Amino acid sequence: MRAIIWKNAWMGGLVYAGGDTLATLITDDFLYYRAIGVFILGATLYAWEIPSYFHFLNHRYRDRNFTNACKRMLYSSLFFNPLWIARHLIFIALFSGQWHTVDINILSISTYSFLYALPLCLIVNYMIQNKINLEWRYVASSCFSAFMAVYFALSDLLFGI
Repeated sequence: MRAIIWKNAWMGGLVYAGGDTLATLITDDFLYYRAIGVFILGATLYAWEIPSYFHFLNHRYRDRNFTNACKRMLYSSLFFNPLWIARHLIFIALFSGQWHTVDINILSISTYSFLYALPLCLIVNYMIQNKINLEWRYVASSCFSAFMAVYFALSDLLFGI
């Protein structure tokens, strides 16, 4: 079990920081403090909460039937809801030294971000929750999140006012 925890921490830190770093390079906003902060976030909070939730879903809907597969997909997708995205964007603002820019508008940005990404997230989360072993779900989800980190980092540009 400890190997899984350390694997989740290292992989989560590296993958989340890698995805966010790519996003910052695209937007020409790279900061070492932000990369380190996102690494720590992916290796600690996210490495604990996301696998715990996936374990809960796996236990709650353990029967391998289509209904439970759809529930795992839906609940996994809804876990990364607009409030989760807003929290992630707030962390990014804090790590970037831009905490003063956080306002109520972040909720509309995260809501648009969530809604536009939902069709893709449902498909990918179905695959992650139903085709990948529980031990590797956080890693798979982190890889998808690295892709989505670019999307979330660009959300302000895409949906901001």
